[in-house]
Amino acid sequence: MLIQIAETVGILSFTLSGFYIAVRNNLDILGIFISSFLTALGGGIIRDIILNIPPISLTTMLPTILVVCVVILLILLKFHKKQHFDRKPFFVFIDSIGLASFSIAGALLALQYNFSLSGVVILAFITAIGGGILRDILLNVVPYVLKGGFYGIISIIIGFTVYSISVFYMINIYSLIIILVLSIILRWIAFKGNWKLPNL
Repeated sequence: MLIQIAETVGILSFTLSGFYIAVRNNLDILGIFISSFLTALGGGIIRDIILNIPPISLTTMLPTILVVCVVILLILLKFHKKQHFDRKPFFVFIDSIGLASFSIAGALLALQYNFSLSGVVILAFITAIGGGILRDILLNVVPYVLKGGFYGIISIIIGFTVYSISVFYMINIYSLIIILVLSIILRWIAFKGNWKLPNL
């Protein structure tokens, strides 16, 4: 149940992210849908392939319905007319929710399959970042996570934190909400402070 909630929140948030990236790159309507699908569902598909299970987004209709409905709603609300939306506080907030939610979902699923600490962290990272990487590769740009400062680090921290509280049997809706909120705050601080990892 907790995994399903986290997945749904992540899909809704990252659909918006994929939509705007597509609009910013002047993609047509099909390109917008493909970008939104990849961003919202790509990481989960890669994760499920690693787990050797049928991808959840391909065996149930809900993920697809969510993506289609969000894209249609964004078009009707003319979000594609807004300029530099990816630097607006609302977009950063929504994107942060997606990042944290998918990281939590990936970590919880890894724990369900008795993964080690490294496995939990990697699966959290792939679930949250995988779709965006696929999208950026398709658009022939350097994936944002490789140049986006603290973005990927937050996912790693979430994976480590979820594993740590599982050791003490403290995983519940309340602890996960706390992790979600603190992750969003950290992402916001990193965005406002323009935190970046050092280049060599």
